[in-house]
Amino acid sequence: MSLIRTLSGRKPAIALPKGAIDTQMHAYLPGYPALPGGPGLPAGDLPTPEQYRQFMDWIGIDRVIVTQGMAHQLDNSNLVACLEWFGDIAWGIAAVDASTSEAELDRLSAARVRGARIMNLPGGAANLTKLEEVDAIAASRDWMIAIQFDGSDILDYEERLSKLRSRWVLDHHGKFFRGVTPDSPQVKATKRLIDGGRCWFKFAGAYESSKTGGPDFADVGAVARSIAAHAPERIVWGSNWPHNLARVQADYPDDAALADTVLGWLPDEAARRLALVDNPEELFAIAPAAGR
Repeated sequence: MSLIRTLSGRKPAIALPKGAIDTQMHAYLPGYPALPGGPGLPAGDLPTPEQYRQFMDWIGIDRVIVTQGMAHQLDNSNLVACLEWFGDIAWGIAAVDASTSEAELDRLSAARVRGARIMNLPGGAANLTKLEEVDAIAASRDWMIAIQFDGSDILDYEERLSKLRSRWVLDHHGKFFRGVTPDSPQVKATKRLIDGGRCWFKFAGAYESSKTGGPDFADVGAVARSIAAHAPERIVWGSNWPHNLARVQADYPDDAALADTVLGWLPDEAARRLALVDNPEELFAIAPAAGR
């Protein structure tokens, strides 16, 4: 049975604020096959920008950050095509390294790319060995960096991360695969990095690292609440659509319920407005939503 992505249904009980930005999703258009070195394309029908637009209407999202999927490695052609499809409600995070030409970086900036991606998990196009070279690119363009790795090892990388010149976000709740609590050294290190002034923390894909599991993901939630209480001005949120790790229907989440769970880790409407509107505007250096 093919995996089916739900694109409508019961809306989240927690209403997203006007101007809400989804900072973590992927989209794909026909004609851009997966490349060697990365994972394949997502299971089921190709998750297109048109499908995601329906998802936005369902969940209550107004603006979006499209992240380069690792199926396409360092070829950002699909990303640029998706950004063109979305128009002025979207910005992008590309995969680049020192081999990326200045002409290509110019093309990406013109296409509304506002960030670069470090993916230190299997299939990543630019891993932590390229951290400093990607930081140099990002800093030269006023881009941010989205950094994803096993946060259980963050103490090994803290010094390097603290020296980054670019704004950056620790992806996917830190992906502490070996498990942490709010008092763990890894969480304390995360807070120190946030206090350094350039680090944000992303609520997205709680199911990818939770040891306790859904639907409440209590272990990830406890850490999320602790970090949000420490620095509410440094939290951003992402849907993680189309949930690329889901290969069978049983693994595909209820997006409305997931949004309610994760946004419920923020204490009130003011904190949610920070995480969904103000904070991502600062992280991605994008203009405030119209009417604000």
